[in-house]
Amino acid sequence: MTRHGKNCTAGAVYTYHEKKKDTAASGYGTQRVRVGRDAVKDFDCCCLSLQPCRDPVVTPDGFLYEREAILGFLLHRRAEIARQNKAYARQRAQRRREREQRGRAGSPLRGGGAAADATPGPSGTLPSFWIPSLTPEAGAERLRKPDPVVRCPMSGRRLRVADLVPVRFCPAEPGLSRGELLARGERYVCAVTRDALSNATPCAVLRPSGAVVTLDCVERLIRKEMRDPLSGDPLGEGDIIVLQRGGTGFAGSGICLEAKKSRPVMQA
Repeated sequence: MTRHGKNCTAGAVYTYHEKKKDTAASGYGTQRVRVGRDAVKDFDCCCLSLQPCRDPVVTPDGFLYEREAILGFLLHRRAEIARQNKAYARQRAQRRREREQRGRAGSPLRGGGAAADATPGPSGTLPSFWIPSLTPEAGAERLRKPDPVVRCPMSGRRLRVADLVPVRFCPAEPGLSRGELLARGERYVCAVTRDALSNATPCAVLRPSGAVVTLDCVERLIRKEMRDPLSGDPLGEGDIIVLQRGGTGFAGSGICLEAKKSRPVMQA
């Protein structure tokens, strides 16, 4: 019985608020929670450690990582793939030996007694499952062939060390210590226009110099000549990497701010 049934009031309508409370208390149904501003990472934070980066690098898809964190992840994934390949090779060798043993043991099952009972039936199955030698056993879980490609933990695309681009943020006030810089609300500015950078400001990284600029600066200034204003190197479309932001807490920022948890559903 729901709370509405226990605490009957003058209203005969089962309200949305009551349904939401009953769903949360019952443990069934899908729950949705809006993510607050405190749960959104800043634009200069690592996607793995969620902490402000000391030595940031960016992937071609625009995801920012701490160099130490992403290199450790890549090394761990390579070691894990090597371990999975060895386990998969052992499994294939074991299954090959089992097939050979079954082939050699198939010929004696032609005599009388227990061997006659174990002769496969018309459907090809062994009906004498009570014979100790034929009792089925739960084998090891069958492994699938591992993916040999190391992928980005955020985008799922192939990622190599050579794909990482060093990022150089321009501090709002040069000369500040790291603690003083992190205490500021606006820590970094655009390397060209000196506009403040935040989650509300779309940013991009220029591959030749690693400088972080606003997308407004890219559209108004950089795309006219397609040249890095800091290093002077020519730019291609792949050299302008749009930095992935963490959201602002407002729905209009274009970032999904809803957390969803699927739980069992009771159906009549």
